[in-house]
Amino acid sequence: MTGTEPLLLGVRHHGPGSARAVRAALAAARPQVVLIEGPPEADPLIPLAADEDMRPPVALLAHAVDEPGRSAFWPLAEFSPEWVAIRWALEHGVPARFIDLPATHTLAWGREEKDTSETPDAEGEPTGEKRQPDPTAPDTPSDPDTPSGPDIRVDPLAVLAETAGYDDPERWWEDVVEHQGAGERDPFAPFTALEEAMGALRETYGAGGHDRDLVREAYMRLQVRAAQREFEDDVAVVCGAWHVPALRQRTAVAADRALLKGLPKVKAELTWVPWTHRRLSRAGGYGAGIDSPGWYGHLFAAPDRPVERWMTKVAGLLREEDRIVSPAHVIEAVRLAETLAVMRGRPLAGLGETTDAIRAVMCEGSDVPLSLVRDRLVVGDVLGEVPPGAPAVPLQRDLDRQQRRLRLKPEALERELELDLRKETDAARSRLLHRLRLLAVEWGEPIASRGSTGTFRETWRLRWEPELAVRVAEAGVWGTTVLAAATAKAEADAIGAQSLADVTALAEHCLLAELPDTLPVVMRILADRAALDTDVGHLAQALPALVRSLRYGDVRGTDTGALTEVAAGLAERIFVGLPPACTALDADAAEEMRRHVDAVHGAVGLLGDAGGETSDLSGRWRAVLRTLSARDTVPGVIRGRAVRLLLDGGELGPDEAARLMGLVLSPGTPPADAAAWIEGFVGGGGGLLLVHDERLLGLVDAWLTGVPAEAFTDVLPLLRRTFSAYEPGVRRTLGELVRRGPGKQTGAVATAVGISGFGAELDAGRADAVVPVLRLMLGLDDLAGNSDNELVGVAG
Repeated sequence: MTGTEPLLLGVRHHGPGSARAVRAALAAARPQVVLIEGPPEADPLIPLAADEDMRPPVALLAHAVDEPGRSAFWPLAEFSPEWVAIRWALEHGVPARFIDLPATHTLAWGREEKDTSETPDAEGEPTGEKRQPDPTAPDTPSDPDTPSGPDIRVDPLAVLAETAGYDDPERWWEDVVEHQGAGERDPFAPFTALEEAMGALRETYGAGGHDRDLVREAYMRLQVRAAQREFEDDVAVVCGAWHVPALRQRTAVAADRALLKGLPKVKAELTWVPWTHRRLSRAGGYGAGIDSPGWYGHLFAAPDRPVERWMTKVAGLLREEDRIVSPAHVIEAVRLAETLAVMRGRPLAGLGETTDAIRAVMCEGSDVPLSLVRDRLVVGDVLGEVPPGAPAVPLQRDLDRQQRRLRLKPEALERELELDLRKETDAARSRLLHRLRLLAVEWGEPIASRGSTGTFRETWRLRWEPELAVRVAEAGVWGTTVLAAATAKAEADAIGAQSLADVTALAEHCLLAELPDTLPVVMRILADRAALDTDVGHLAQALPALVRSLRYGDVRGTDTGALTEVAAGLAERIFVGLPPACTALDADAAEEMRRHVDAVHGAVGLLGDAGGETSDLSGRWRAVLRTLSARDTVPGVIRGRAVRLLLDGGELGPDEAARLMGLVLSPGTPPADAAAWIEGFVGGGGGLLLVHDERLLGLVDAWLTGVPAEAFTDVLPLLRRTFSAYEPGVRRTLGELVRRGPGKQTGAVATAVGISGFGAELDAGRADAVVPVLRLMLGLDDLAGNSDNELVGVAG
């Protein structure tokens, strides 16, 4: 290595060929210091790369101290040249330093801009992912067809590939670098060739639309000069190939310093955070210059016989998915991939050839299993790890402790987690996930539980995304622990809530997250808002969340006395205000109010089970339903639903329900009003009601066949919406009943002709047999407590 010029190693970020070439060049040159493109504030974090608990992919995270949401990432994979350079320096006891523009300027520059896009650099450099803009982002857009101000932003790889006659920069890079054994004979030859190519591009395009790079390159030149003075010119620089001509350029120190004068600043903090292969991929929504990180990782880890090893991986994955893939398939796929490479004039089979071979040989021409290969292997769900000693905000450290204590490890692969809240560990996991949701750290998403609707069970869909590290940093302003931060955030949200429904939803979240110190504050605000809000719709929206909170409070052992009082008060006000609120409504408003009636009905049913002051609410609610069902000024969809709810609750006999339907469907009622009544009555699962009560079906059938032709087209959309919601089996049965004539064979007649499902009277024996199972499902009995006779009854 000469002592006059620094060794400039221009690379493609996240390029395995560049990574191998960097390792070979450093081994041959053995410099006294390695300078790497990256934020210099991260220099103290470099030694952590040698920690045995550090496993790439990882990223340097920089965020503004006073605005944690303003952040930037510099991702590094195992096959990133920067990571290889860091590891080489640490293994050989050589200083390693970052020399890019400091993050204090990167985060501050362009603070007022509104563009929040995240885009890759000219050659896919480590990038700043921002929800706040960053004009000096380590990566800037790489689309040669996208204008930016007066210039055109140039993608160097795309230009070089097009010049060489390629339409795909990835394929060109594989052919000229990945498949050529870069640096095997002359370790410096690949960098010399790439520097010449980039020099020609810089002469043609100048900054290529990346004007901010001029400032970054001025800072890098100053850092290289300082290192040369300190280490007597024995310096190696690892940076994006696009920057090499600019770093080689001889400029005056004063000119470089002038470019840096007056740059804005913010106070920044940096740390290592886990990263994922999916976030290195454009397919994952985060552009870092590569489409196939899993494939590139394979090329880096398996430089010999990569195609054979790749096909073996694919075969193993497909066999795990119960597809028949034999060693013969692997051999044939390798042969086909190599043949395709020869036919296409490529030095070695690349990702395109291996993919075509896998589709033809292992997937029988189907793209369905091939999509699994792309998702799991070509992109991959690898999640890196950082050592516990890495700097972090106190909230992150508390979260890490809880994750270890609860054995709830963050994973990049999406998975479902079933929780039984009767178990202490599962209850603690539920509290943690709900508290994180309050802090907008969406690690887990609650989903419907399979096989149980009880409040003691929760199902979560978990997936850890790298951006959540930023969310945790943002949430750190609320407290140093998850509990303290969630408590403070909930109180602030309650004070700033815009509607009564927002406050009731927050009360539910506080119970789920078990925030006892917050609940009194939320309840006081809730009581105040409820007392002032006179909109029945708002009250009806708020009640269901309160009642759900009562149920969740029961299973968590939380004192919900104050909540019960507020819920009972809301219910009373709804009972008084609902009938007047249901008059003079248009069709859309009537449908919305019908949904409120359904929600209140379900809530009152649960609230009435609580006993005490709420024990007589069900009776008063039934009186409200009777009022709604009898008023002609109430829209038909609401009247029909009120009759249906009374019938389902046993408060209205079938004869009376048939009488009310007959009155509505009489010739004197306008067809549109009658259709709305039917929608309210038989919508939402009412198909079974018509199946089992053919009198009602006969009334509907007779009315429908008597609707005048000119009115039929008006009511058809409403009827189609009503009946199309039924299950296919219900629609089929209704069709059969209508075809033979509803109401002609009922009761004993139906039994006599053998129609399945109809009997002269209730079969008490068959009904009793299911009682033990129902008690188990409702949690009223323990399985071990059931008698043998009961179990025999269930089996019968």
